[in-house]
Amino acid sequence: MKLRFALLAALSSLTSSGADPARDFAGLRAQVVALGELMAPPAVHGAEAFAPAGSIKPLFFDGLPYQGKATRVFAWLGLPSERTGKVPGIVLVHGGGGTAFKEWVQQWNAHGFAALSIAVEGQTDERIPGAPPGAQWKRHPAGGPARQGIYGDAAEPLADQWMYHALADTILAHSLLRSLPEVDATRVGVSGISWGGVITSTVLGLDARFAFGIPIYGCGHLFDAANQYGRALGESALYREVWDPVRYLPRAQLPVLWLSWPEDAHFPLDCQAASYRAAPGPRLVALLPGMKHSHPAGWNPPDGYAFAASVVREGKPWCTQTRLTLQPDRAEIEFTSTKPLARATLISTTGSGFTGSRRWTESPARIRPQGDTWIVTTELPAGTTAWFVNARSGALTVSSDYQETNAAR
Repeated sequence: MKLRFALLAALSSLTSSGADPARDFAGLRAQVVALGELMAPPAVHGAEAFAPAGSIKPLFFDGLPYQGKATRVFAWLGLPSERTGKVPGIVLVHGGGGTAFKEWVQQWNAHGFAALSIAVEGQTDERIPGAPPGAQWKRHPAGGPARQGIYGDAAEPLADQWMYHALADTILAHSLLRSLPEVDATRVGVSGISWGGVITSTVLGLDARFAFGIPIYGCGHLFDAANQYGRALGESALYREVWDPVRYLPRAQLPVLWLSWPEDAHFPLDCQAASYRAAPGPRLVALLPGMKHSHPAGWNPPDGYAFAASVVREGKPWCTQTRLTLQPDRAEIEFTSTKPLARATLISTTGSGFTGSRRWTESPARIRPQGDTWIVTTELPAGTTAWFVNARSGALTVSSDYQETNAAR
């Protein structure tokens, strides 16, 4: 671990010793990529002030130095109560206003996974009485940086920026979880909600050891989002060149579930689609109308658990889109699935602008089996600007890739 920290410190010195961060984007990206070398498990420390929640235990582990000072990361660790042999695992990364949630750990434990939920803003899960949402968690003395809006700390040296530490914390958590004797190191994934989804989208291209990834809501390509992200990042060369997950997703060979909903007010479907199209590994997209945006709304759907189970058991997503044929007013989509599909639906809009504020309409689509594939055919209503189809297998949803039509241009 000392050697890894020394490597990162040496790369960090490129910025502090006179390299111009406005021009040395390749050097800054090298610093980010080097975080993938944090493969040694960090030192773990007790968290005696926090009571265990049944079998779920609180802990601290060492993070990277921040402004020259040592840091620690608060986390909850849980193992399935019933297990035979080594179990798969997952690292869980919260979003804005969140923390390390033991409830999220419990959900994954119930599905047979070891889980490590981490707090990436130097906080614990102890509430501050009367504090407003987003600022309700007490920080601990050894905490690293907190997030400052949308990359609001971009003027700081890279190694003192929040995203740098959030990525490092996630990779160190992975190294810790896979080191446990109860965990199968070859079957550990990562999932993040909202800002945690942005972190997950980035880390997928940095840490090749992950077996699967589940970004929920959060994604990359936000510099041209038609909302607060685009306004904040549209002119940010640092974001485009260094922090955008799309810079690293071409390195991501692992299976990924992209889980969101069409009405999301934060992460638009076009930016999510640009993100998953940048990643060469197998993917499953699940867009759930009416899903809402919150931590429980992100971890409650069955889709993430079923996807992870299929990858750790069968080595691939339970379903993938294998073909999309588009005519001016008609589309045909082919899915290859290990589960039977039914109840296909077209979700489309004739609106324009930010996808989360458009009116989305559902209409029936036809679906027919053909061996181990299912073919969905649908007519696109006149004036359609964007669309996708959903097919269901029980409570699970598979979506086709998000599409925009000529009418959108």
